[in-house]
Amino acid sequence: MSLIPVTILTGFLGSGKTTLLNHILKADHGHRIAVIENEFGEAGIDNELLVQDRDEQIVEMNNGCICCTVRGDLVRILGELADKKKEGKLSFDHIVIETTGLADPAPVAQTFFVDDKVMQNYLLDAIVTLVDAKHAPQQLDEHHEAQEQVGFADRVLLTKTDLVDPADVEALRQRLVRMNPRAKIGESRNGVAQVDDLLDIRGFNLNAILEIEPEFLNDVSHEHDDDVTSFVFREDRPLDLDRLEDMLGVMVKLYGTQMMRYKGVLNIAGNERRVVFQGVHMLMGADMGPLWKPGETRFTKMVFIGKELPKNILLQGLAGCVAKAPAANARAKKAPRK
Repeated sequence: MSLIPVTILTGFLGSGKTTLLNHILKADHGHRIAVIENEFGEAGIDNELLVQDRDEQIVEMNNGCICCTVRGDLVRILGELADKKKEGKLSFDHIVIETTGLADPAPVAQTFFVDDKVMQNYLLDAIVTLVDAKHAPQQLDEHHEAQEQVGFADRVLLTKTDLVDPADVEALRQRLVRMNPRAKIGESRNGVAQVDDLLDIRGFNLNAILEIEPEFLNDVSHEHDDDVTSFVFREDRPLDLDRLEDMLGVMVKLYGTQMMRYKGVLNIAGNERRVVFQGVHMLMGADMGPLWKPGETRFTKMVFIGKELPKNILLQGLAGCVAKAPAANARAKKAPRK
């Protein structure tokens, strides 16, 4: 069997990885893709946001970051996928690994050169890094992971360029070139990019990486800042839209600078569609998702990642957005006395 090419899709929190991945899954490119997605917190939401109407295999990895605490899970999952492909139980010809926004791509890439079974079945095709033009200057200043994501990239895609001045986009582009002159830089508008320039490009060059990271093939340890945490809000009862909007508005006003990433699927009272909700710092928005299926259990699940967020206060505020039950019918009229 020929080696299965793998694309590592990375980028800091809120850079648009899942949106781009949806485009890749929908595009008519002829690839049969298996997806491995990793999220930082205790529960993922991206699986709810990905298209589910095709034959792609989607595997979630939660409860830790793929570059450190669950690296062993990545090796195991890759092994299981390869075995099932050989046995004819699964059919795919490419794998995309969507990392959490806090992942250092070096330990993930290293997996394809230090584990024998992975080396026998897979080829690291490219590391594709998304860069949020709105927030990247601050992220690159403050977060080592954001710098590593750019430094190891074979392709860099700028996102949200419509939210900043062209001069600022050009300044960011020049900064990225200085950080990684070998990576081709393009743009992704609303999650759309040229798929042929992302998959099967044989962009990863181990010798080039060893020139800048001589210790790349040695053990790469990675730890996250203790002040970056996550929590999940879950609720099966429908939410009141007006109260939720008020709550989220206050939340962003008070804690927006600390809210590195937040997203979710909402069950809104009176709405027959899922509402897909996403935000980064002070930027927040929502779109209509697919219809709830007949008999499907409706739910709300929201994931928050940030620095020193007051978890209990925010959870209580969100719990207060549950829609009130319809008023009970007026008391039955008493039968007239005889």
